[in-house]
Parts: sequence; C-alpha cells; structure tokens
Amino acid sequence: MQDTLERLRASIASVYLGNTRAIDRLLVCLLARGHCLIEDVPGVGKTVLANALARSLDCTFSRIQFTPDLLPSDILGVSVYRRETGEFEFKKGPLFANIVLADEINRATPRTQTALLEAMNEASVTVDARTYRLDQPFMLVATQNPSDFEGTYLLPENQLDRFLMRISLGYPAPADEARVLALRPAAGALQSLAPVMRTADVLTLQARTDAARLDRTLIDYIIALATATRRDEELSLGVSPRGALALAQAARATAVLAGRDYVIPEDITQNVGPVCAHRVQSRASLNGSTAETIDRVLSRVMQRVPSPA
Repeated sequence: MQDTLERLRASIASVYLGNTRAIDRLLVCLLARGHCLIEDVPGVGKTVLANALARSLDCTFSRIQFTPDLLPSDILGVSVYRRETGEFEFKKGPLFANIVLADEINRATPRTQTALLEAMNEASVTVDARTYRLDQPFMLVATQNPSDFEGTYLLPENQLDRFLMRISLGYPAPADEARVLALRPAAGALQSLAPVMRTADVLTLQARTDAARLDRTLIDYIIALATATRRDEELSLGVSPRGALALAQAARATAVLAGRDYVIPEDITQNVGPVCAHRVQSRASLNGSTAETIDRVLSRVMQRVPSPA
C-alpha cells in the first residue's frame, strides 16, 4: 500500500511542478477524510494541483466554478416534476462525486457557500426534506483568492472550521518555474494522467489512518496546544475541540503517509499551522497584521508547550 501512495505522490508531482509539501498536505487531507482549502494568488497552480489529485484516483470527479450568480441548487441538485408519473424526481448536482473541486469558492455569495456545510460535515445533502448520502470517499478541494481581491466574499467562520487544512502554494522556485515554462504540464500532461489508486485503496488507507496509534501523552500534548491558544492574549478565538480533533486526525494521516502505524510528536507540530491557523482569530484589526499575528502566536505556543520526548 505504501508503494501505491508513492505512485500517487509521483503522479501528482509529474504535473504540479511546485511545492512538494503542498502535495503531501493534500494527501494528508485525503487520508484523514478531510477537506482542503487552497488559498493563494491567481496563477500559482491551485487548480492544477486539485485536478492532478482527482485524475490520479479512480474516483468520480466534478468541478464547480463558483461565481456570484451560482445558486445552492446548482451545487446540490433539484427536484424535477415528472408529468408521466406525477412525482418529483431528484436530479443530483455536481456535489455528488468522490472528489469535488470548488474553484474560487469565495466568489460565490455566502448563501451558496453555506450550501456545502452539511456535505462537508456529515457527507450528506438534504433537499426538500429528504436526505441523500454522498458516496465515499468524499473530499472537497476548494480554491480561493485572497480576501482583499475584488469580487470575493469572506468565508464564514463555521465553514472555515469544516476544512481540515488551509494551505498556500507560494511562487515556485526558479528551477521549477523554468520546468513549467518548458514543459507546460497543464496543457497536455494533466489531460493524460491515468489513475494510479483505486477507490478501494483510498478507503483502506483511510481506515488505516483511523487505526493509527495516538499515545495518551500525545493526546495531552494536543489538548495543551489547543488550551494555550484559548488563553493567549493576542487571540480572540482559540482552537475549538473540533480543531483539536482535526489536528489529531491530521497527525494520524501524516504517520500513515510516512509508513508508520503510530504517531510521533513531529506529526503534530508540522500540522499545527495548516490545521489551526484558519480556526483562530486575532485581536489585531489592522489590515495585513492578522495573519502575521496568528503565525507568531502559533509559533510561540509551540515553543511554550513542551513536546513529549
């Protein structure tokens, strides 16, 4: 199974010629049954990365381009009246897929954004008082531009909390950018990607992630980190119990990705930023200072809370 994971990583890396850490974090979200929010400026490969993951898996895939006029029914589906039967028939929307790419999610209105909440939290959709289960695995990969870009809407806090991770890609290194210009992988290689992992393999790895051992000392460590954020003077909102659960699950997935069935402290510390930064709020109100404050606070918390030996 570890060989299959390596093939999956290599398949994505053959098209996304950028930050390899971003690939690993996307795979952690997949193994942990989590959703991933990729936030960065346009043109750095957010959509290419999400597409490469979907094409490398033998799963159903759909892409939703979020725009201001997008309605909840465009995502969830709609009930259509059939005259011949005299009954309503539910037509499933694009959310009914294993891997869903929500492209530029923050260009849709808050009403449309919140239509994803039940699916992200409970893997189900309720339309006209009827609940429909989503097929497993189910993963939402959303991309968004920074909130200060024109035509964007802030994601509400309760929706941000549904994302296991929020990651950024950054600009590629000069050597990687030269490869992008020379090979133009998104123009051809992306379309020719073949699946390297079956749906059953994904489910097996997710079950293995759930079974990864998390020692009681590491549980106490996660709780201590979360408690420290709740008591920090620079934060108005600390990590919630759901955030602590997310950190624990991300640590388990990191262990499985590394070929282990047990968690070590480094599996936790390397996930604090992408798992916790979007779940806390800074008291700072000046533009541009909030993200810097949160990064500084999380670094200070990890320094103050002793890591288990």
